[in-house]
Amino acid sequence: MKSFTPSRAFVALPLTALLLAGCQESEPTVSAAAPVEVGVYTIQAKPLTLTNDLPGRTTAFRVAEVRPQVSGIIQQRMFVEGSEVKKGQQLYLIDPSTYRAELNRAEANLSSARNLADRYERLLKTNAVSRQEYDDANAAFKQAQASVEVARINLEYTRVLSPISGRIGRSLVTEGALVTNGQAQQLATVNQLDPIYVDVTQPITRILQLQRALESGNLMQAGKDQAQVTLTLDDGSSYAQPGKLKFSEVSVDEGTGSVTLRAEFPNPDRKLLPGMFVHAQLKEGVRDAAKLVPQSAIIFDTRGHANTWIVKPDNSVELREIQTLRTVGNAFLVGDGIEPGERVVTEGIQQLRSTSKVNASEVSSDILSTSLTAAN
Repeated sequence: MKSFTPSRAFVALPLTALLLAGCQESEPTVSAAAPVEVGVYTIQAKPLTLTNDLPGRTTAFRVAEVRPQVSGIIQQRMFVEGSEVKKGQQLYLIDPSTYRAELNRAEANLSSARNLADRYERLLKTNAVSRQEYDDANAAFKQAQASVEVARINLEYTRVLSPISGRIGRSLVTEGALVTNGQAQQLATVNQLDPIYVDVTQPITRILQLQRALESGNLMQAGKDQAQVTLTLDDGSSYAQPGKLKFSEVSVDEGTGSVTLRAEFPNPDRKLLPGMFVHAQLKEGVRDAAKLVPQSAIIFDTRGHANTWIVKPDNSVELREIQTLRTVGNAFLVGDGIEPGERVVTEGIQQLRSTSKVNASEVSSDILSTSLTAAN
């Protein structure tokens, strides 16, 4: 007997029906995505004083290295190390005995030369001596006068005097040391500390910008061709006395293309000492309607352009390119691309897409710290 074999058509029909039923049962239900929780900051337009921070070091107003002008043995040091000295104050005494003897001998020669010149002058009137003999005696007299003057100067140089007023450092020689005229090592150094200089280094392009700002009146004026400067010490404290930035004392370093600016500060209490690291703040002016965006809200793309997420009134978001001008504390000063009253996302940025809806919560106003100086 021949067995019955079901055809392929009869087998395929039940399978197709099962697959269709399964597809109908697993069809998903489309639902809206939950809003993203974000923190936002509302842009405001406020006056802002723009300040540039110029790091530098203090330099003494005048520096005098005290060196001997005659040779001899140091007999006495006549100052206290680290004290204030006045111009012309005696600092050292070099043994004056040989120089005093030289002066006495020069004065004796001068007396002899004077007497001879006077005698020849009388004899010349009676033609007892020639004119040449009188001229030689007169020249010898003048040479003796010069010798006395040199001997007197050398004797005075045994009293080593301070060339300027200021604070004197440690003595590099002691009593009994032999010093020579023209030696390389100084005996001590005197620094005039009031006023005091602060030298800062900036690129030449930045200096040209500052000069144009000064000429246009955007810088606070402290005098002709000068800008007012404040100072922050290395420990973060502020220096009470304002200073003046002088553009006239500028030289360009050919190797680096940088220039050294010199600011002058009063220093009556000697709080500033040469070699201190400080920050000079230069006030450029006030921007009446400054728009600040927290740095946490800024995203830089691969081209280096700044972008930020904007929350629209319907709680949708938009990634917008903005113009950043400079940093101010932990914020960016922005130009085009954003207006006062618009909200930027500062928290939850990683979860955002262009199709996202958000629940926006205003962050604290303390997110901005503009007390720091503005930088380029």
